[in-house]
Amino acid sequence: MNKVTSATIVSPFDSLLRTPAWLRGSGIVLGGSALAAICAHLSLPLFFTPVPLSLAPFAVLVLGLMLSPQMAAATFAAYLAEGAAGLPVFAPSPASGGVAHLFGPTGGYLLVYPLAAALISFLFRRTGRGFVTALACAALGDLLILSCGALWLAALTHIAIMQATALAVMPFLAGDALKIAAAAAAACGAARLRRRAA
Repeated sequence: MNKVTSATIVSPFDSLLRTPAWLRGSGIVLGGSALAAICAHLSLPLFFTPVPLSLAPFAVLVLGLMLSPQMAAATFAAYLAEGAAGLPVFAPSPASGGVAHLFGPTGGYLLVYPLAAALISFLFRRTGRGFVTALACAALGDLLILSCGALWLAALTHIAIMQATALAVMPFLAGDALKIAAAAAAACGAARLRRRAA
């Protein structure tokens, strides 16, 4: 007599759950950096500033809310390494590719991505993880990105900080408010789906 026991029933997710942690982590990092690259290419150049309007900060915000601090930082460190190696992952711009792009007008934004993503994750995981908290954590991370972008542009072009703010912060506030809200909604929605599936 054939008996089917729970020991013989294999879930289609069992093999995934048994995947080595390093392999899962590598997949998350590569997938996250690919998302960042896609978002970076969804950009619009602005005639009055060397900084394009880009969805790349959205990737930083949403992955910061969804990943652990270490994984979020690793994802954007990998993203920067890919760009420095010459892969077309940064927003299109007249600046040279590769390492030179990191020292161009948008370098301040790019170089702080790993720190901003880790900070968002760190803060979010020490709170109730609600929508309002996600908004606040994403807003702080976005403020860090914008501030470093403005400071970098001021140092690079030798202009006053107020002028750099007008070029590197003010034009993006309305769009970044939408990115913050979208990232918080996406992260909280994904968390609800995970809880239902558990």
